Amino acid sequence: MEEVEFVGEFVRVETDPDHPAVAVIRLDRPKVNALNAVLTAEIAEAATRVSTDPAVRAVVVYGGERVFVAGADIKEMADRTHAEMLEYGRNLQNALTLVARIPKPVVAAVTGYALGGGLELALAADFRVVGEGAKLGVPEIQLGVIPGAGGTQRLPRLIGPARAKEMIFSGRHVGAEEAGRIGLADEVVPDGDVYAAAVALVARYAEGPAVALAAAKEAVDRGLETDLDSGLEIERLHFAGLFATEDQKTGMRSFVEQGPGRAEFRGR
Repeated sequence: MEEVEFVGEFVRVETDPDHPAVAVIRLDRPKVNALNAVLTAEIAEAATRVSTDPAVRAVVVYGGERVFVAGADIKEMADRTHAEMLEYGRNLQNALTLVARIPKPVVAAVTGYALGGGLELALAADFRVVGEGAKLGVPEIQLGVIPGAGGTQRLPRLIGPARAKEMIFSGRHVGAEEAGRIGLADEVVPDGDVYAAAVALVARYAEGPAVALAAAKEAVDRGLETDLDSGLEIERLHFAGLFATEDQKTGMRSFVEQGPGRAEFRGR
């Protein structure tokens, strides 16, 4: 991977050498990428950078070959006050929301542990590629608290409320095979293939119509947050708005003249 414009203490943004339109948000806080205030702020900065960079067409969030994110830094938060945790929780939620709002296809490449805030970060992605040896979970209940960065909200939206409650109430770890079965993982691959599989999953979208992909993502995500009629209105407005784009003209002209699947989009 080649480095691009952002390098923080624990996070850097790189481009995949074989897919230059795919950006990699690489987490690197030894030993287990535990989320602290600095790592959280740098995730937010990286998400903002890739969101606004027109050269980036898809994103991989990757913690390395051994671990994704093993959770929050408990030593950092154990003695905080209620007032301090309100601010801490707000910052962590805001950072992961920035990941969720990246207007491009995003995949979490999960190796090793994705626990607590680590699973919540993976849930902020559109897709999750999980290694066979990975363990996923929201074990906060075992600390006398609950998930605080989206676990009680994004998890039930993905796997259903009953399954989510069982994971949250028990705090147990879910293996890769079960994660795939319940829809928590989109692909389960050998541990050594996680990064390559994640890149391959989103690279297919890198040459697509970027504005339409962003509209599709927002229509689905916003629609899930509202009633059906409002969701249909969101869809209708995005659909009509895309007729102002160059890619719409290119795509429909190509379909008429050459048939489906031959358009070369420019992302505008």
